[in-house]
Amino acid sequence: MTDINEIRASVLSRIKPTEAEKARLAALSESIILKINTIAEEEGISANAQLVGSSARGTWISGEHDLDIFIMFPPDVERKELEEKGLYIARKVAQDAQGFEERYAEHPYIHAIFDGFEVDLVPAFSVERASEIKSAVDRTPFHNIYVASMIKGLEDEVLLLKQFMKGTGVYGSELKTHGFSGYLVELLVVQYGSFMKVLEASCDWKPGITIDIEKHGSAPHKEPMVVVDPTDPARNVAAALSLDNMCTFIDRACAFLEAPDETYFSANVPEPLSDEEFWNLLAARRTSLIAVELETPDVVEDVLFPQLHKLESSVNEMFERNDFCVYNSSVWASDEKAIVLFELETSRLPLVKKHGGPFVWSKEHALAFKDKYKDSEKFSNVFIRDGKYMVEIPRKYAEAKNLIESQIMNCSLGKHLAISIKKCFNVMENEEILAFKDEEFRKFLGRFFEK
Repeated sequence: MTDINEIRASVLSRIKPTEAEKARLAALSESIILKINTIAEEEGISANAQLVGSSARGTWISGEHDLDIFIMFPPDVERKELEEKGLYIARKVAQDAQGFEERYAEHPYIHAIFDGFEVDLVPAFSVERASEIKSAVDRTPFHNIYVASMIKGLEDEVLLLKQFMKGTGVYGSELKTHGFSGYLVELLVVQYGSFMKVLEASCDWKPGITIDIEKHGSAPHKEPMVVVDPTDPARNVAAALSLDNMCTFIDRACAFLEAPDETYFSANVPEPLSDEEFWNLLAARRTSLIAVELETPDVVEDVLFPQLHKLESSVNEMFERNDFCVYNSSVWASDEKAIVLFELETSRLPLVKKHGGPFVWSKEHALAFKDKYKDSEKFSNVFIRDGKYMVEIPRKYAEAKNLIESQIMNCSLGKHLAISIKKCFNVMENEEILAFKDEEFRKFLGRFFEK
């Protein structure tokens, strides 16, 4: 299929919410909002509910059963009171849900399941201007107002762009994904006017691209893409977008324009990697895999994944300092387990290590170096190469697995990961990783090798 209009019609037919779906969402949101407002009035709490996000703006994709409902408090309320009373109301509302849990971001909120919909009940401050926000979520109602005033008639363009980004794996502003947020997608459509025009414009994007719809940006930014928030001149809406995801979108957009095809709108879901496929890949690549397994801390993904990536980066640096060459690394997590995975050129090094000293003419340092290694354990005498004293000494860590097991607590660990690792962690190498049978992890392994 190469006709753009046919592709548009086909994609929209499967991603645009039906009237029945819209009615069901509207009925549920109105019911929850009424409950919140009723509880607040009965308890004498100065608060009211508001639907925000894509469900409020008509830019949600069929099958995405997510609702964001804010419990809005006056700005002069103390933060502690907002949290206590906001959670009190949210818990009372969630008693009618199929299940709920308390989650923590900048401040606590309730995540509940109502009739198959995932509903976040979030306390927030009802400030007059975005510049007066007291917490990050406070600006969301201003996004609602702005987008609603600009997006009329462009809803289908937003849906198409969202689905294209989902199909190419770059949608989602979570710190797990580092992609394009829903709000960013909406602003791109507002800026360029249509799905196709966004694709066409992206072929000319370069790192440092700045989009300022309201021409009011007031702060410098260093991220690959800068989209100034129309409601906050100091904020970059694209701050979470990684350079690689930006470039992946550019690549896929240009390829689609050259040869339009509906497959771009469907994500490639890998099959779980089998034991045999795992062995074949390792044999073909002749590399080694090391996996650090730990219990997943009970925190939201936007707290968990930065800590996992911090550990990944720190272990990478530790490997390199100890002469292990890292080819690739990544992180994965489920509700129960988290894994940081490393592919190494080899997980075993020679026991001997060449250790360089000072130049021969650096008399004081040279004497100290020769004296230090005169009687110490070593594989060679002190010798000279390229004007420097050298000596061959035993390597402290010749196996990557032993290095991690011994030194992981000296790596950079976020607060929650540190607690989890102190409690228990497991380092697996090559075939030992196959003991972990989780299907989603096996899919992750497939993506890890396919890039």
